[in-house]
Amino acid sequence: MPSSPYYLQGSPVNVRLNGVIGWLARHGLSLAGTAEMSVRGRKSGKLQRIPVNPHTYEGGQYLVSARGHSQWVRNMRAAGGGELRVGRKVRAFTAVELPDAEKLPVLRTYLEKWGWEVNQYFQGVTAKSSDEELAAAAGDHPVFRITVTD
Repeated sequence: MPSSPYYLQGSPVNVRLNGVIGWLARHGLSLAGTAEMSVRGRKSGKLQRIPVNPHTYEGGQYLVSARGHSQWVRNMRAAGGGELRVGRKVRAFTAVELPDAEKLPVLRTYLEKWGWEVNQYFQGVTAKSSDEELAAAAGDHPVFRITVTD
């Protein structure tokens, strides 16, 4: 029997903190580069909002799901894009999910920048982990390359 994809649900404190961080981004205050992402719900059709840490690697922009195969990931797969907001600046984007084989350098640099915030979701894998350890964790952490469309 196949196991469910990795997903670590946020605690009530995490959910509340995400709400505050999203509200701050929506009102123009980005903490360490955070933004509020909006993506259309695959079932409801309504825009779902969540704070994210857009990550730049070799000139490309990426979104990494530290918590695994979350609702925003499932919605992104269906919608193929969304919007990033910091204050009045709204950037529409398209998104393409990376295959596991291409994630390693993005995950390593993401963990170098954001590990202080997200290491707890990577089950012991950090920016200093071996390539083999990072590659083994890649399937648990979807990565999308985003392209701004406006």
